[in-house]
Amino acid sequence: MMQSGSTLVIATRNSGKTREFREAFEKLGITVNDLHDVQGIPDIEETGQTFADNALLKAKAVADLIGLPVLADDSGLCVDALNGEPGVYSARYSGEGATDERNNAKLLEQLAVRGQSSNGDLLSAAQFVCALVLYDPSDDSRLDVEGVLDGYILREPLGSDGFGYDPLFWIPSHERSMAQLSVAEKNAISHRGQALSKLIQKLSES
Repeated sequence: MMQSGSTLVIATRNSGKTREFREAFEKLGITVNDLHDVQGIPDIEETGQTFADNALLKAKAVADLIGLPVLADDSGLCVDALNGEPGVYSARYSGEGATDERNNAKLLEQLAVRGQSSNGDLLSAAQFVCALVLYDPSDDSRLDVEGVLDGYILREPLGSDGFGYDPLFWIPSHERSMAQLSVAEKNAISHRGQALSKLIQKLSES
């Protein structure tokens, strides 16, 4: 799907995410650009039922506009006691104008409603999930991978180095929350890091 010397566009304006992808694809000789490098790309509504659905929506919408292969991701938190919520709604869980603080507060409120507030410091098993979809408009082909990081939801936030649900996500193997890890530690185990490693492996073998 992708050859050395080709260009891949990442469907993001997040410079940190772009840097991570650029470093990963450098070993394959693939040049990485992002939405800062292309003009006229509108916001794409994420209406899919799964992370993979949303990643494909974004990848295909951008690829159809620019005629180049596009990689998109979608990720979020799935909590067992909430039947997988907030899932694809993770970023907007608390409604219009959602913030990290409001999303975290709603998550704890919902767990309390479900009777999960009296089970010690760890309220429920949970997973951070990331889906990556690489779409090539030249032949309508796609490559899907997924990364999953298992953990638990804490009763109270811990740490200040993360964002989103990181302060509430406890990682047993490290005995710390996601927001207490260094950037290097987080990248080594993160759901997006896992997915990206799988994608690079698949492309290396093709």
